[in-house]
This record gives sequence, C-alpha cells and structure tokens, in this order.
Amino acid sequence: MKKTLVNLIFIVLVCTIGVAVLLYNRYVIESVKISFDIWKNNIFPSLFPFLIIGNIMINIGLPKFIGEILNPLFYNLFKINKNGAFVIILSMLSGFPSSAKYIKDLLIKNVINEKEATKLLMFTHFSNPLFILGALSLSFLNNNKIGIYILICHYLGNFFIGLIFRNYNSSKKDISKISLKKFIINLNNEINNTKLGYVISNAIKESINTLILILGSISTFLILTTLLNNFIIIPNNFKPLLNGFFEMTQGLKQLSNLDISLNYKALISIAILSFGGLSVHMQIITIISDTKIKYFPYLISRLIHSFISCFIFYIWKIL
Repeated sequence: MKKTLVNLIFIVLVCTIGVAVLLYNRYVIESVKISFDIWKNNIFPSLFPFLIIGNIMINIGLPKFIGEILNPLFYNLFKINKNGAFVIILSMLSGFPSSAKYIKDLLIKNVINEKEATKLLMFTHFSNPLFILGALSLSFLNNNKIGIYILICHYLGNFFIGLIFRNYNSSKKDISKISLKKFIINLNNEINNTKLGYVISNAIKESINTLILILGSISTFLILTTLLNNFIIIPNNFKPLLNGFFEMTQGLKQLSNLDISLNYKALISIAILSFGGLSVHMQIITIISDTKIKYFPYLISRLIHSFISCFIFYIWKIL
C-alpha cells in the first residue's frame, strides 16, 4: 500500500511538471539555453581534458606510482588506500563530479574496494579551481581576491572531513615499497600490454558520456528551479539559496545580484559550493549507481563540509 501511494505521488508529480512545462514553455526553453551556455563555457572546457587524462592514467597504472610516493603522508592523515592519493590530487585540479568517475574506475579495476571508495567519495568533493577563481570570483562577484579565500576555505573543509572520518572504513597500512627502476619496468610492461589506441578512444568516449550526463542534470534542475520560481512567490533574497540548492551555478549567479556585502556573498557561495546542489548529487548518484559505493555518507559529509567551510571563512574574514 505504501509503495503504491509513493508511485501515485510520483505519477502526479511528473504529470504536474509536464503541464507546467507546457504552460511555461518559453521559460523552460530559456533555461535549457542557459544550462547549455553554462556547460559549454565553464564545465566542458575545465573538465574534459582532466577526465581524459585521468582515465588514461588509471588504465596505464600511474595511480600506483603516485600512491607509492604520497602514501606515507595521505595514510597518516586520512588512513586511505595508497591509490586514493591519485583521486585526491586529480580531483583538486579537475573538480566534481570527476572524483566519482575516478573512484569508480579504480573500483572497477579492483585497485580499491567498496568501503574505500565510499570513504574517498566523502572528502574529494572539490569544486574546479578555474570555476572558483574565474567564473565565480571574476564574473559573478567581480573581485579576484575573494576567490582565493573561497578556494582555501572550500578545500580546507574537505580536508577536515577526511580528518574527521579518518577511522571510518580505514584501509590497512601498506608498508611495501617500489623502486623507481621497478616502477618504470612495470609501467613499460603495462603499456606494452595495453592497446593505446583503444585506451585513448575509450577515454574520450567515457569523458563525453560523463559530460553529457552533467549537461542533462544541469538542464533538468534548472528547469525545476524555473518552474518553482514561476509557481511559488519567493522573496528575492531567498531565491539564490533555493536555486543553489537545486543547481549550484545558477544559484551563485543570482547571488551576485543581491544587495549584501561581498563577504556575505562569499560566505553563501562557500555553502553552496560545499553542498554542491541537487544537480551535482544526481550526477554522483548516476555515476556510482551500478556499484556498491554508498551515497548517504557523501550526503552527510556535504552538510558537514558546508558548515566547516563557512565557519572557517566567518572566523577568518567576517568576525
């Protein structure tokens, strides 16, 4: 009976949205155009190269070497599998949701297990630095210096999540070492046994598929926020928060128009970035849907991440 009721509510909700799309089709089309512009101008250029590079690196075995070098530091801090260092470093450069893609790829290759993957997903939620320093600080907030503060607070929040949950699903300490000579020999053998043409073409294909998924998620949630803004009367000061809860980029863009101080705009921006918006969450869920990686710890860590990052900024710049 309960399941039937849930299904009925879902059908009514879908039909309602369908009617709303027909009634407000002009706004919906505009939302899709905006989402495509966001994807084309910000997301595709910043993510596409890193997704390809990350996929190729995973398939030729480079994460193992990076893990060997950084293993003492990252294990002592976070108690993670040595190959997790690769995900952390590359995620800091490329931004979400690429971390989920790297983690899934390592899981598929049996380099990490499901518990380690779940833990890594919790504190590799980094926004792309080019987006923070470019689109957010220059285009939206019109202040290049504030972007540095936002970036540092956002990244520090992630590291605190890693420290807080260091004993959650902790990996066994790996004391084995590999010499540079042995690594070069192993890497050479791996490349020789790999069809590089296939690896490169498959990396491009998987990267495009991931980026199309991101575009679809952004468009979907931007349409939903557009419909909400037309159906419900929302005070202007609350619109950026509501829209940011659904679709991060649009919420940050609307935030820039509020008549509040720059520091408070930055504070709210950090909260939105650290949570990610339901659009990003949907992208993560879709990427990990065919694995045993758990989503709920990721959700909890995003709420904690938002609080910690905002607290750091408040103490540093506002108090």
